[in-house]
Amino acid sequence: MITSKHIVLSVLLIHSLMSCFAQKTNDKPYYESLADLRPRVTVPVDSARTTTNTTSVKQEAKQVSFTKTVNTKVDFVLDSIDSFNLMKRSVDGYTIQIYSGQNREEAMNIKKKMSTNIPDLNANLQYQQPKFRVTVGKYYSKLEAFQDLNKLRKVFSSAILVPEKIAIR
Repeated sequence: MITSKHIVLSVLLIHSLMSCFAQKTNDKPYYESLADLRPRVTVPVDSARTTTNTTSVKQEAKQVSFTKTVNTKVDFVLDSIDSFNLMKRSVDGYTIQIYSGQNREEAMNIKKKMSTNIPDLNANLQYQQPKFRVTVGKYYSKLEAFQDLNKLRKVFSSAILVPEKIAIR
């Protein structure tokens, strides 16, 4: 007994087979000339360049008068940007966190271990309620921080890069 499923499957099979037949191929490569569609440009003849004695030809300097100036508008925008930058006290940056927890003694030990193993970097101990954090460095980009992060991960496997606001002096 033929069901609707069989009919649909047979139609799909016939359709897929019909679409797979190779189309007629042409041995010639496709070529189309777009020369007729290109814009035509006429080059003006420059009399100063066509003379035989080019060293004797002097071009006169033309005086240019500016009619539209935007200096006052640009100055206003630059002044507003400058005042905004003076008001900023911090910028977005990164620091490396090597410890975060509630145990103060462990944080002090990590800071001491940091200063003995990697003396060229300074560790900071911070208390942000309810936990202590030991961080290293202040970086403006991730690229700067990754060099020190690789050094620190050899000693502290839990070292991570943390976004932080960096105070501007």
